[in-house]
Amino acid sequence: MRYVRMPIEVESPEEYGYARIRFNLSESSVADQRLSDLGLTIPDMPLLYGEHRGRERLRELIAEEGSGLTAADVLVTTGAAGALFIIATSLLGPADHLVVIRPNYATNLETPRAIGCETTHIDLSFEDGFRIDIDQVAAALKPATRIISVTCPHNPTGVMLSEAELRALVDLAARHGCRLLVDETYRDLSYEGRLPQAASLGKHVISVSSLSKAYGVPGIRIGWLITQDPALQEVFLAASEQISICGSVMDEWVAEQVMENREAILAPRLAEMRRRLALVSDWMAGEDRLEWVRPSGGVVCFPRMKAEPAVGTDAFYRRLLEDHGAYVGPGHWFEMPDRYFRVGYGWPTAEDLSAGLAAISAALRG
Repeated sequence: MRYVRMPIEVESPEEYGYARIRFNLSESSVADQRLSDLGLTIPDMPLLYGEHRGRERLRELIAEEGSGLTAADVLVTTGAAGALFIIATSLLGPADHLVVIRPNYATNLETPRAIGCETTHIDLSFEDGFRIDIDQVAAALKPATRIISVTCPHNPTGVMLSEAELRALVDLAARHGCRLLVDETYRDLSYEGRLPQAASLGKHVISVSSLSKAYGVPGIRIGWLITQDPALQEVFLAASEQISICGSVMDEWVAEQVMENREAILAPRLAEMRRRLALVSDWMAGEDRLEWVRPSGGVVCFPRMKAEPAVGTDAFYRRLLEDHGAYVGPGHWFEMPDRYFRVGYGWPTAEDLSAGLAAISAALRG
């Protein structure tokens, strides 16, 4: 493994310093929750080694979302990032081949790169609405292909697969004898209805998700992977045990309480995120220097500058932060040109979101 720090982490607001940013539009989650927001008080509990697969009730709650899934199909991990790391290091080596869409969450690109496996990127285009071309994926497959890796809803664009497209990818992977990995971290924030949990569609399909984005609790570092393949689940469990043995009993307790009340948490949150998306849509309609593909899930979008801004993109980002106090995710975080940038509309307050959008407009004009 050859590790290199990812730009999205080097330049993250927590590394840069939240105090230096007034209007933070770079986050990819809803607002961070406190225990009191969730009505929780952590009880006195023994700080022992927990169940290696994760609390059984927590795994049951996760499995309830997928038809035919059980707690045995679920492994609780250290966030979705931990799940993705376990999958990549378990299934990929220098002699293997990966097909992965791009742009993408950086871990889906960088961990395979650190492993040294051969990778074919399926580059999504603005002109095609950032939609996956199934035929292009099929043409990229090789005898050594071990994984087809996609995200839905997509980060950073918020674009979703249709159910027909998802099932076409499931069938393609089955025909080729490889795994389909679906990063579903934003699945609970799908505005036009949730797709089936991908792992429920076949033994060769792996789902990954977490509580970080839709539920606003990234600090408890709870994610999971799901596979109906018992032998593969044992391999993933072995990897998890070698990395951390088990998870935090306190984190998993909090996660269980959140999942027990997920519908009560999600219903008002979805309504609020729809309002936020409408606010961004109205702003985009009046901003003649930008264009976008309107998202249908998640809490991020990926506008593109129609032309180079005054004095170039570097100067734009500098003006945006230094003169207007706003911060967004530049395109290079996702291996894209910096004429693109990710706007997170779920984390800031509605007032800060409006101010941050106005700051973008001002910075575009010099």
